[in-house]
Amino acid sequence: MLGVPLSVLDRSRTRVGESEAETLRGTLELARQVEELGYKRFWVSEHHSVPGVVGSAPTVLAAAVAANTSRIRVGTGGVMLPNHQPLVVAEQFGVLESLYPGRIDMGLGRSVGFTNGVRRALGVDSADDFAAQVQELLGYFEGTQQNQVHARPGEGLRVPPFILAIGEGALLAASLGLPLVIAGRPGAELLVDRYRAAFKPSTWAPQPYVVLAVTVAVAATTEEARQILLPEAWSSAYSRTRGVFPPLEPVQERDMSSRSESSSSSRCAGRSTALQPRWMPLWAVWYVVRRLTKC
Repeated sequence: MLGVPLSVLDRSRTRVGESEAETLRGTLELARQVEELGYKRFWVSEHHSVPGVVGSAPTVLAAAVAANTSRIRVGTGGVMLPNHQPLVVAEQFGVLESLYPGRIDMGLGRSVGFTNGVRRALGVDSADDFAAQVQELLGYFEGTQQNQVHARPGEGLRVPPFILAIGEGALLAASLGLPLVIAGRPGAELLVDRYRAAFKPSTWAPQPYVVLAVTVAVAATTEEARQILLPEAWSSAYSRTRGVFPPLEPVQERDMSSRSESSSSSRCAGRSTALQPRWMPLWAVWYVVRRLTKC
């Protein structure tokens, strides 16, 4: 209906009363359902030491998703490359592509963790070398590395790479001729325009390609859609004041009323609207998606 392919990114968010194993099995079940509905891609994420998220090992979970589906493309949204050695990432995706040929996507991000403790545990302090890491990683697939090291499997395989960006990463994607994944947030349209203007065709992508990530709730009424989004909105607001994402709670078990919003305004430093989920009718989603993903 929208005229553009639809996909799903699942972070494997936990819910109150649900075990982490149940959450992961829920991710597999969701993948099977969206495949039946005709979605194009199903991606999983990488987050570490987040109480409300168990999507911590994206290539492992992607393998499980691919094994439990048969047609839908499976990928990562994304592997946080500063946390890994490019050779290992190339080999992991080489294994995935070898087992599930033509179905694997390689989404790459540059986040290095939410807290100092996580960054220390991962042995990384910054993402300053992200551009060089991406080029090294692609070199293992292209067989252009000069250090006499080869990805086995990996070399010679074509695993589509995507750059996840919320800022200048869009220009990196353009300079390398790679598809861009960008969140639908203020300023996204300008970044997409800059990406398209600076894009240099490559063997990976002959023209700009944009994937827009938005949070959408589908329901019979606007009020029902708001109710669906409230647990996620509350969890996001909580993370801004407490530094962690808690497990999702049913709406009726958490006071998410306007009174709760008002009382939290001082803690949110002027962000009293943080608890109010942003929503739009489906026709508006269609317009935004068409505008930002046009080639």
